[in-house]
Amino acid sequence: MPTTPEAIPSRGQDRERQVQTIFSEIAPRYDLLNHVLSMNVDRAWRRKAVDSLEWTRQPDGTFLDACAGTFDLSLELARRPEFRGHVIASDFARPMLVAGQDKLGGRAVAPVCGDSLRLPFADDTFDGATVGFGVRNLSDLDQGFREFHRVLRPGARLVVLEFTVPPNRLVRAGYMAYFTRILPIVGRVVSGHPWAYTYLPESVKEFPGPDELARRLERAGFAEAGYSLVTLGIAAIHWARK
Repeated sequence: MPTTPEAIPSRGQDRERQVQTIFSEIAPRYDLLNHVLSMNVDRAWRRKAVDSLEWTRQPDGTFLDACAGTFDLSLELARRPEFRGHVIASDFARPMLVAGQDKLGGRAVAPVCGDSLRLPFADDTFDGATVGFGVRNLSDLDQGFREFHRVLRPGARLVVLEFTVPPNRLVRAGYMAYFTRILPIVGRVVSGHPWAYTYLPESVKEFPGPDELARRLERAGFAEAGYSLVTLGIAAIHWARK
């Protein structure tokens, strides 16, 4: 049964445990809700995120998909016709990995139950890394960025796909109305979880904007940090290089 509703702490182990619990509990309906609530536009975002990874520089390389969930972003890379490498899909909510297992279909995606704040990989392991809608849930964003930097090889790219607050006032008003009024109701009905989809808009509102995120990537050791807004600025694709 879903846990009792309560506020999500902003940092530390309490937030980490509660976020892990949320995603473990909504795992069975996670894919359905993603596509319904985004009206399927999330698929196009993932395509653009993988396009930004520059994986064609190392098509037989090893790539990390952190906070991988049910593998949508992992598979977006693994299904590319020219891709000959491997994707390590890491997530600290094991039920999410289990829920997505049937989607893998023999693709070169290896699930690993691992925490992005303490990645179970050696330094300089990966030829690139992606994170789709995951960094917003980290209890320590800067530590997560440092971990991504640590496990990437020199010259490798990190690409982060994440929700953001639209800069246009009118778009922002409509977006926040949908996010705070409609999404929690639909999410609650479909998922059966009393508060997971109330947490989602709250986590977006408190998350740093794209410019601040670029600065924090650079503080973690990355270079060439930048971003592009997609779909009127309701999401952003960020990139940076080790």
